[in-house]
Amino acid sequence: MDFFKVSFLLYIVSISSLLSFVHGDNFYQDVDITWGDGRGKILENGNLISLSLDKSSGSGFQSKKEHLYGKFDMQIKLVPGNSAGTVTTFYIRSMQPKHDEIDLEFLGNVSGSPYTLHTNLFTQAEGNREMQYNLWFDPTKDFHNYTILWSAQHVIIFVDGIPIRDFKNNEKKGVLFPSSQPLRMYGSLWNGEAWATQGGRVKTDWSKAPFVAMYRNYKVDVCSSSGGKSNCNSKPWWNYNVTGNSYRQMRAIQRKFMIYNYCDDVNRFPKGLPLECKLP
Repeated sequence: MDFFKVSFLLYIVSISSLLSFVHGDNFYQDVDITWGDGRGKILENGNLISLSLDKSSGSGFQSKKEHLYGKFDMQIKLVPGNSAGTVTTFYIRSMQPKHDEIDLEFLGNVSGSPYTLHTNLFTQAEGNREMQYNLWFDPTKDFHNYTILWSAQHVIIFVDGIPIRDFKNNEKKGVLFPSSQPLRMYGSLWNGEAWATQGGRVKTDWSKAPFVAMYRNYKVDVCSSSGGKSNCNSKPWWNYNVTGNSYRQMRAIQRKFMIYNYCDDVNRFPKGLPLECKLP
């Protein structure tokens, strides 16, 4: 399938996915603005969060609750125009010093260049599992849906309902996996000009500030309100597997739009690639 056919297919799937997310929870009930000195705001009767960044500070929020396993959805509209140096995030993280964390970080660009979606996964404070993608649409023109599905079997990341990354639980084979610490949801907008855009070669143009990112329709579907695993099996996402058409979509994204995969970076791991990279 050529590039244009793949792009058209992804566009159709993306539009249908966006239309399915029409109701979200109320941010007043679900999150706290935790930093930014007024730069982060809950608007539209709790249906929208606006985060801003200027030369003094960025801003951020976090969920009131933490959960052990869940499906976390957020619609985000990223910083438009020349957003070089900015980092917009949506991630889940535990509070322990040896923390678990699943990251989506959107790295700003020079006007006309694609946004980079930087993904990573930490277990027991060990990361180094980065995969990066160029987004195949303009994420500043409208809201798009980003999903973290975290079960006992997988961590799967979706963009507009399309899986782009599947990290399987291979604890029995010696691979660390986040399976014991409840995680809290976070969003933020901050200055990452030291590394975010072309490895830090392109700096933030502060004449364009304040930079603004918008969040809406946060949805979380978890096993129980207390964060336990009592009714996990009743959740449709609990036994979800990337197979069939979903697998083909994921592989198409990875072939066309992945720009970095830690499992291909042999120079970074002179003692050998991480164990999970060697598993079938």
